[in-house]
Amino acid sequence: MVTETEGNGLSIHPMDQFVVRPLFSDGPIQWYTVTNVTLWLALAVLCVVALMVFGTRRRAMIPSRSQSVAELAYGMIRNMVEEVTGPEGVKYFPYIMSLFLFILFANLLGLLPFSFTTTSHVAVTVTLALIVFFSVTIIGFVRKGPGFLKMFWVDSAPLAVRPVLAVIELISYFVRPVSHSIRLAGNLMAGHAVIKVFAGFASLALLSPVAVGAVTVIYGLETLVAVVQAYVFTILTCVYLRDAVADNHH
Repeated sequence: MVTETEGNGLSIHPMDQFVVRPLFSDGPIQWYTVTNVTLWLALAVLCVVALMVFGTRRRAMIPSRSQSVAELAYGMIRNMVEEVTGPEGVKYFPYIMSLFLFILFANLLGLLPFSFTTTSHVAVTVTLALIVFFSVTIIGFVRKGPGFLKMFWVDSAPLAVRPVLAVIELISYFVRPVSHSIRLAGNLMAGHAVIKVFAGFASLALLSPVAVGAVTVIYGLETLVAVVQAYVFTILTCVYLRDAVADNHH
């Protein structure tokens, strides 16, 4: 939001675009209230369904554009899962593929005019990160039992420092959801705030050409960031999953 002040200046509010608002009322937001976050999360899910279901239902030797995109994403993520987690991790490919596409579309939809970037909110990214964290932990204990805890014990280190390293490994393990979620939300929020600031200067005749050019460049960069951050979140998920399905690497 950009407003003019009494001194003919500008008051730019780049964080207003991240405010959660109810869609059908003006009252307080409850857990069941349909908000702009709900809307754009649902649209991200619909985009995933449209691409993977409707885009590939008529598979042809000469693929359509939607089929080509779906096949490209499928091949890229499957190769990533197999290379990072090994053969044992391929069985979890459908979940990782769904996670990648959901974050990708949520990021890209946030670049549309008057849209809402759901992945700029820590509440959304923390939920995704916690699902990954608990899933990996449960899979690890189901597959290895108490042997899953061996990942915290560094056998290659001197015996005297192993307990210290174990504490450090344990802390880093529980910090994973924090770094996993903040990285995604922080990058999306920062980029959109910068776009909003430069867009605010576009209303000034003197700075308008420079501001429009800056917004165009940053918008292109943010499109790249949207794709890269979806990829980074997904590959980190694969790295964490490897600890649960592969042999202990210490």
